[in-house]
Amino acid sequence: QGQLVESGGGLVQAGESLRLSCAASGFIFSVRTMYWFRQSPGKQRELVASVTGGGSTTYADSVKGRFTISRDNAKKTVYLQMNSLKPEDTADYYCQDDTYWGQGTKITVST
Repeated sequence: QGQLVESGGGLVQAGESLRLSCAASGFIFSVRTMYWFRQSPGKQRELVASVTGGGSTTYADSVKGRFTISRDNAKKTVYLQMNSLKPEDTADYYCQDDTYWGQGTKITVST
């Protein structure tokens, strides 16, 4: 049974940075495309970024140039480096691999 566990959320001020981590277990991590989603109250879940097993990445237009997704296959971990955070980045952030979802980690960006 696979599992994803996110960490790194918190409360920050606009303009600051955070790095989220998502530790995977129970499946062959290195071949899976990994995703970061986010969801704010009253809004649909949004795909933020993805990274393939080979390291190719995609980003939502709203985070391009500010967020960076990366992975360490040896540690079975995917990261989301978030810079220049904005209040509109406030959301619950989830990692996913097409099968499993993490429990989510909350980010609040204050003005």
